[in-house]
Amino acid sequence: MHFFRSHITTLVSASVVMFSCRNNKQEPPTPVQAKTKKAAVWQAPDTSTIPHSPKGDMIRYGRELIAHTATYLGPKGSIRQQTNGMNCQNCHLDAGTKPWGNNYSGVYATYPRFRARSGNMETMVKRVNDCLSRSLNGKPLDSTCHEMKAILAYMQWLGRDVPKGKTPAGSGIKKLAYLNRAADPQKGKQVYETKCQRCHGADGQGIMQPDQSGYVYPPLWGPHSYNTAAGLYRLSHFAGYVKDNMPFGINYRTAELKDEEAWDVAAFVNSQPRPVAHFIKDWPVIASKPIDHPFGPYADTFSQQQHKYGPFGPIQQEQKLNIH
Repeated sequence: MHFFRSHITTLVSASVVMFSCRNNKQEPPTPVQAKTKKAAVWQAPDTSTIPHSPKGDMIRYGRELIAHTATYLGPKGSIRQQTNGMNCQNCHLDAGTKPWGNNYSGVYATYPRFRARSGNMETMVKRVNDCLSRSLNGKPLDSTCHEMKAILAYMQWLGRDVPKGKTPAGSGIKKLAYLNRAADPQKGKQVYETKCQRCHGADGQGIMQPDQSGYVYPPLWGPHSYNTAAGLYRLSHFAGYVKDNMPFGINYRTAELKDEEAWDVAAFVNSQPRPVAHFIKDWPVIASKPIDHPFGPYADTFSQQQHKYGPFGPIQQEQKLNIH
């Protein structure tokens, strides 16, 4: 697991026979078909189209920062030393370009946007700094610094063909159906040992670059992994992510893990120790917390344990009843 389908339906109506009102003669049957247009999964623009100009240089630098964050901002970073040594592309695969690999395709088109987690309108700068503070367990960048401007330029270039306000197919992380039971860390441990530890290690600490500047395969827990406020600390995010992307090298068309295995390995990994981070302003409206947000308080009577591991169906059902 290295850091770390749209459903296409074609509805064909039955053929209908039309009759002439003028001569009562039966006309040849005319098939009437109602089809839904296949939603093409987003593909990143070719890097060869980045212009050879100052703007292009900025885009290329932004891509480099996403792909090799630790080289510039890690514990031995050449620009600053303010992150845990992971790279942004450990969570946003292939420098944020892989379909269903938590890509950046819809970022430029959908920001600024309201997010319930903060209870406010958020900018792209806020999104980037949240990743640095949570997934990279580090410090935010100044909004005016060269590195932030480069990252934003790269994200804008990636989303250049996405209509404003639209989220393309293949964006983000796919949502898996909830299990009818709680996710099981012990079953997940078996999945981890079979599918994951060859890259991330039996101790979950990943594999470092030879020069120790960053990770070839990132740590999934421990002091240099993502903290408890990161998006992947929610089981639904982790499960959807690994289903379409892990073990490293597969994609959403060649998935190896069953849904249950994805949920269980998510439970195992997120049961291991990692940096603890408290963002006290998160979820100002308690009722807007996601079903699998692992920390209370909650607007319902379900336990923190159930909110973390499930089963999530009863929580979802109660939320629907409260809405209606």
